[in-house]
Amino acid sequence: MLSEDYGNEIVIELIASLIPMTSRDRIKAIRNQPRTMEEKRNLRYGWKIVDKEKSKQSHRIFKPNCCAQCLDSISRTYQRSKNSLSELLNTVSLWQKTLKVIGGKFGTSVLSYFNFLRWLLKFNIFSFIVNFSFIVIPQLTVAEKNTLPFTGLEFLTGAGYFRDTVMYYGFYTNSTIRHGSSGVSYNMQLAYIFTVGFCLVVCFFSLLFSMAKYFRNNFINPHIYSRGIAKLIFCWDFTVTNEKAVKLKQKNLSTEIRENLSEIRQENTKLTLHQQLSHFSAHMAAWTVSAGVAIACCVAVYYLAEYNSEFLKTHQNPGAVLLLPFVVSCINLVVPRFYSMFRLVERYEMPRHEVYILLIRNIFLKISIIGILCYYWLNIVALSGEECWETLIGQEIYRLLLMDFVFSLADSFLGEFLRRIIGMRFITSLGLQEFDIARNVLELIYAQTLVWIGIFFCPLLPFIQMITLFIMFYAKNISLMMNFQPPSKAWRASQMMTFFIFLLFFPSFTGVLCTLAITIWRLKPSVNCGPFRGLPFFIHSIYSWIDTLSKRPSYLWVVWIYQNLIGSCLSFFLFFSFRIITYLYWQITEGRKIMIRLLHEQIINEGKDKMFLIEKLIKLQDTEKRVNPSSLILERSEVEQQGLLHLGERDAAPGLRFRQSVQEDNPRA
Repeated sequence: MLSEDYGNEIVIELIASLIPMTSRDRIKAIRNQPRTMEEKRNLRYGWKIVDKEKSKQSHRIFKPNCCAQCLDSISRTYQRSKNSLSELLNTVSLWQKTLKVIGGKFGTSVLSYFNFLRWLLKFNIFSFIVNFSFIVIPQLTVAEKNTLPFTGLEFLTGAGYFRDTVMYYGFYTNSTIRHGSSGVSYNMQLAYIFTVGFCLVVCFFSLLFSMAKYFRNNFINPHIYSRGIAKLIFCWDFTVTNEKAVKLKQKNLSTEIRENLSEIRQENTKLTLHQQLSHFSAHMAAWTVSAGVAIACCVAVYYLAEYNSEFLKTHQNPGAVLLLPFVVSCINLVVPRFYSMFRLVERYEMPRHEVYILLIRNIFLKISIIGILCYYWLNIVALSGEECWETLIGQEIYRLLLMDFVFSLADSFLGEFLRRIIGMRFITSLGLQEFDIARNVLELIYAQTLVWIGIFFCPLLPFIQMITLFIMFYAKNISLMMNFQPPSKAWRASQMMTFFIFLLFFPSFTGVLCTLAITIWRLKPSVNCGPFRGLPFFIHSIYSWIDTLSKRPSYLWVVWIYQNLIGSCLSFFLFFSFRIITYLYWQITEGRKIMIRLLHEQIINEGKDKMFLIEKLIKLQDTEKRVNPSSLILERSEVEQQGLLHLGERDAAPGLRFRQSVQEDNPRA
């Protein structure tokens, strides 16, 4: 009876809290309640009855005026549109079911790779939409017919027919687009540089916000201290009724519990001094070898790039341009596998540490190779006097991106399949391999870095990357299910996404900004191609635009912003540094506020639980007194007897101590 009364009180409180909400919020609140479907139906029926009675009373009391009705209808329309938009975004979210299956079978560590891939896909979709809308479509309205023959080899080389298309920088006009005598003018120079700049600025702030959000959720969230074990064990979604969904949910929960327990066990292991020294020497040797290999690869790529320019002058074969991308892709495929073999020597206790170290070594290798190539492009190709060096750089980046994609597909469908056959048929001691998170993540970061560098020279490069990422998701998913086993050491990867985005931000994205800044501020555009032909530097298009605005009084505020915030490098750097640091500190403060609020709610809930238990205990005692009063009399008599016994022992204690002291002084007595 007491539990039923308490349950009814809770139901009444819930109905009272649901009344001020909108209908959509009420449905969401009821759906999130850990109750059976019958109880949820009763809740919906209850608040509907209360809402009807309340509306009747309100209509009797007063009739709202026209302004109140308009405001109410506007607020409801806004709320409906907001909820419908959120539901639409949830329904079009890619690969939700597939990601749940991957997380349930392979854990959150492998799932973090696929989440990162999907996150990059959204980046490229946004960049493609912006570039296509503001650069490609205006150019297509004035484009001339392409007279070059199409052979099919252009898909591999990126040259030939594609050279005179909207894919590359050199095809775009430098004139102002105007349709008709009274049509609106469209400055292609400003559109090109502002569109590319807008994409990079949005990517910059998206990286910053995502990094801060994941940092707040995974490093300063109170759930990381309790590891969420209470949530895993005691929480269940009662709305899940499908048998397959229930089994998938159980598998996910069991995998998360296994990861938490494994991490607790690994943190409690302690090494002896001899083991620490041996591990330190192994780590130093591995770092020395990896650094030497990376330096050797960078030197080889630089000399190959110089030789490649001379080689192409003497060989007219169209496939000769694939030599440099082929060698670079071979290095990116072989060397990370060589780095992965260091785990046999280093033997990290924490799998997370192993992934972090592999990520740092691979990012040092791949960003160094990209840096060498950028130096070659900006100091040799750009100054070589070629007819349209911007298009040549765009073609080189296209070939590197495409060759890396071909090698990744071949490795997924051929290399990993052969490794499975060898481990299962011929050398059974090897068994199935585990998914290499560090190597696969660095492939994504390498490709995205090339896309960001090439977006200025090849505006449609985000579209190509969008297609490759879409194909790679399904290829990696099929290979994962067929050729890999779950990690032998289960571990949580809640903080991996933060580390991935940090590596994408630094050194990848910051290096891209430096490369494009040198291109725009220091290099001279080609004379006969591109939207900036005839200018001494790319940035002079902005200078001439600012000079034009300075002659118009209504646009002087734009001139002031440029001269004081953007044009001044020191002010620009200090302003953005201050904004970044302020935002990061604000995120940390918000995370700590959430922690304090949750701990405060936990204290309040514990107090309510104690008060409820005390009230229940008092009521049980009252009912027991009414049902069996004789037991109360017996209990009182026992208490009185125990009190008299303790009183007699206390009165007899001085005499006993006196006799003991006399016996100690006089043993004969």
